[in-house]
Amino acid sequence: MLRFAALLGLLTAMACTNANDLNKPVAPLGDFAFGHNIVVANNMVKGPVSRDASEEEWVTALKSAIGDRFERYEGDRLYHFGVSVQGYVLAQPGVPIVLSPKSVLILNLDVWDDAKGKRMSAEPKQITVMESLSGETILGSGLTQSKEVQIENLSRNAAKLIQNHLRKMHREEGWFGPETPDVSKTVAETAAPAAASAAEDATGA
Repeated sequence: MLRFAALLGLLTAMACTNANDLNKPVAPLGDFAFGHNIVVANNMVKGPVSRDASEEEWVTALKSAIGDRFERYEGDRLYHFGVSVQGYVLAQPGVPIVLSPKSVLILNLDVWDDAKGKRMSAEPKQITVMESLSGETILGSGLTQSKEVQIENLSRNAAKLIQNHLRKMHREEGWFGPETPDVSKTVAETAAPAAASAAEDATGA
């Protein structure tokens, strides 16, 4: 189900995720305001050649990183997150450098519209998170970072990738946009006063 072995070899294809932008203005997300921040990790799978990490460690780190990024929004409508950790690999020391072990996090995301009481999509969005490429991780973060730092960095990258996904859905699918006005009703409401005014003018003439 989780192709950890393949993910560990994707160094050359890794996309750099810049999660160090919390000091900048928030990226537009329409009328988005952050509601419930729900994270679970009770069914996660530990990948091969990985350090151990507890459910509590992942839940705490992800809730913190997601809250830091999305609690900045001040829209008019509440949306809730349901995040489920599916699996992870935390690179560890002692693995041959030639393998360049990388840390990976896989999670599922559900977004709920509070006013409508339903999910924004029929199926959860699966997001694969990899550690950002840097001088400390080029040979494997297990050699240079503690488990706690790895979890924190993956969680911050996860929050950024969630934001990227939501922005894409906002642009392409209209998520978090204002309610579409009833054009026919608007036209009728505008036309009625105009017709009455025209009738009064004709009578007066």
